[in-house]
Amino acid sequence: MSQMYCIRISVALLLLGAAACRSSEAASSSAESAEPAPPSPSVNAAPTAAPTNIPANVEVAVDLADAGDDAMSHADDEGHEEGNNAGTAPDCPAEMVRIGRYCVDRWEAHLVKVDEDGKETPWTHNKRLEKQYRYRAKSEPGFFPQGYISRVESTQACENAGKRLCSRSEWIRACKGKKGLRYPYANNLRADVCNSGKIHLLERFHGKNARAWTYEAFNNPELNVLAGYLAKTGEYSACQSDEEVFDMVGNLHEWVSDMVDEDILDILDRDKVDRKKQPYKVGNGIFMGGFYSTTIEHGPGCLFSTIAHEPKYHDYSTGFRCCMDVPGLEKKKKKG
Repeated sequence: MSQMYCIRISVALLLLGAAACRSSEAASSSAESAEPAPPSPSVNAAPTAAPTNIPANVEVAVDLADAGDDAMSHADDEGHEEGNNAGTAPDCPAEMVRIGRYCVDRWEAHLVKVDEDGKETPWTHNKRLEKQYRYRAKSEPGFFPQGYISRVESTQACENAGKRLCSRSEWIRACKGKKGLRYPYANNLRADVCNSGKIHLLERFHGKNARAWTYEAFNNPELNVLAGYLAKTGEYSACQSDEEVFDMVGNLHEWVSDMVDEDILDILDRDKVDRKKQPYKVGNGIFMGGFYSTTIEHGPGCLFSTIAHEPKYHDYSTGFRCCMDVPGLEKKKKKG
């Protein structure tokens, strides 16, 4: 009796095993015949359609290529996957915004004078820099940004703050924002959103003949203290990109780290910069965005690019802001 019982149990187990195998094979066959799940979209991929939450009267640019290949190769790393373990994620200083692998100042820079002991003293924004002093860049709301500054001096002030001058492509990406707009706020110019389009002060004081305007006139310290012209950082609160970076159009021109090279006209043509003719030579510096008395003379909004001046040039319209690599995600040097 017990022997027959054991035989029945063995047969039952064999039948159960066969059924399990058939079930597993069926599941495997079903999985192989099903279509694979679509891959997750890359954060760097250009969108195929405009976002649906944008007002109908705003044209959304979906092609970010003209922001510059260098910035776009690392700017939209939304996942921040490298070094992003809980509690150890790299981050930008509080006054900066992270865009992929780099940080950018939210506001145009003002300066402090730094003495030998490291003590900081505010520097008056309408004064030319004096060679015997060391200056450090600061980015905060509610300050008049520093004008009358050259690209050389801007570079040093950023370095003294542990940062660097933004590249042109980084600057454009921060200005255009995630949607790649022509202006920080939209694709079309809107009067009074940013501090721009005001009467040219040299014309007001010296007449319309620009050939009569001297270099000394361009550096007159009284120009940037006249009420209604230069604004404090963040004063035009709507003049910001969706990255929450302020005053990238108007207020002051902003120096970038790029230099004018033989291919500058090709670069400007690639970026669709429709501009008035301006003289240039290889080795000149570049400043971006326009200032409070310009509109689209050298390109619209975020693409406004001036290439006519050497790196030591300065006047009342020239300012800057700083960038830096995200701490812990510094760019690797390319071999060769």
